[in-house]
Amino acid sequence: MLIRQPRYSKEEFARRGHEIYESQIRSQVEEGNYGRIVAIDIETGAFEVAKDSLTASDQLLARLTYAQIWFVRIGHRAVHRVGLIGANLFQ
Repeated sequence: MLIRQPRYSKEEFARRGHEIYESQIRSQVEEGNYGRIVAIDIETGAFEVAKDSLTASDQLLARLTYAQIWFVRIGHRAVHRVGLIGANLFQ
């Protein structure tokens, strides 16, 4: 069984992922992919776009077994959301 370990601090991981997305990938994927997920290897800049993070990471890991993956949801500030949007919890 292959066990992947992070090779960077959280801060370095985020810095690299954000930098690669903004400088190399965003202009290639933004149009027509709103809401889709980009999985980025922060060491090589290789990436995959898919409807969800599991599919995107599986596609990237099929090519790069030891990828250090950073995720971005196209057109959003966060990959996932927490909580219920528009739900009234105090009815």
